[in-house]
Amino acid sequence: MIFRQLFDQTSGTYSYLLASRSGGEALIIDPVLEKVDRYLQLVRELDLKLVKAVDTHLHADHITGLGALRDRTHCITVMGEQSGVDVVSMRLAEGDRLTIEGISLDVLYTPGHTDDSYSFRMQDRVFTGDTLLIRGTGRTDFQNGDPRAQYDSIFNKLLKLPDETQVFPAHDYKGDTVSTIGEEKRYNPRLQVHSVDEYVELMGNLKLSSPKMMDVAVPANMRQGLAQAEIARRGWAVSAAAARALVGRTDTVLVDLRERGERERHGAIPGALHAPYTDLQDNIAAGGMLHELVAATGRQLVFYCAFGERSAMAVQAAQDAGLISARHIEGGMDAWKRVAG
Repeated sequence: MIFRQLFDQTSGTYSYLLASRSGGEALIIDPVLEKVDRYLQLVRELDLKLVKAVDTHLHADHITGLGALRDRTHCITVMGEQSGVDVVSMRLAEGDRLTIEGISLDVLYTPGHTDDSYSFRMQDRVFTGDTLLIRGTGRTDFQNGDPRAQYDSIFNKLLKLPDETQVFPAHDYKGDTVSTIGEEKRYNPRLQVHSVDEYVELMGNLKLSSPKMMDVAVPANMRQGLAQAEIARRGWAVSAAAARALVGRTDTVLVDLRERGERERHGAIPGALHAPYTDLQDNIAAGGMLHELVAATGRQLVFYCAFGERSAMAVQAAQDAGLISARHIEGGMDAWKRVAG
């Protein structure tokens, strides 16, 4: 496995690049905007294809690199389903899996630092965001933080993992890079409490100043969505209401870009062809499934995904590949369900 821990000194943020092999797919966890050029340089040097960029929660101390990475690589942006960010490509929930080629991470909902905090667990390690830090825990005094929820997340989820599980947090301010669940049980001073009430009292008495970037970072990080209005302006968008009339038509094929787990959890439009976004470039190239389908039948491609972001990128790519009748459902499956009532 390829694994890189990257550090932004200004915000004390750790970002993590993972891939199963050279030449394969990669994902990055908690990217920082100012480090995007460095990430992309490393991706090129390691001969990787960045397919997913993930934030563990809505950050208050730096501007996320999700939007910039999406715009420059067309990767899928990922956050938890509780996130209030305007649009991300994929939202995950407790029990889901975050997957790329050769790598699968279990999704754990670990609120407390914020109400949209998630952790991601591989077999031998867990990426804890700001929920569990090395010899510390994330503050709980803003962004709907809740010390009782954090106690539950830490003591009843994270500390239930095997002691040898490596802990990789989103931040560190002392120079530590990794710990283990066993170490944190023994040596983390905030975990040496005997009850949830004791933990709530401890967290309530920290009296920390607000993060320096909070007033800038939080509003900026709330607005990561792709400008679907531009795709609509070009005439390449179909409203969810209008798309309902396309079901069953012989001159149109609806193309579902979501992953299998999303389809199983949220349902699919009847008769839609499943062609995951990660295979898009192969599918729309000459000889690819979608390219040949259009060439043989003349049917119009209408892409859709969860919220319209992947499908907006897909319709632009299809247009660039010469599939000029391609369109997408604005707002994706989320809008489809709202129209359906």
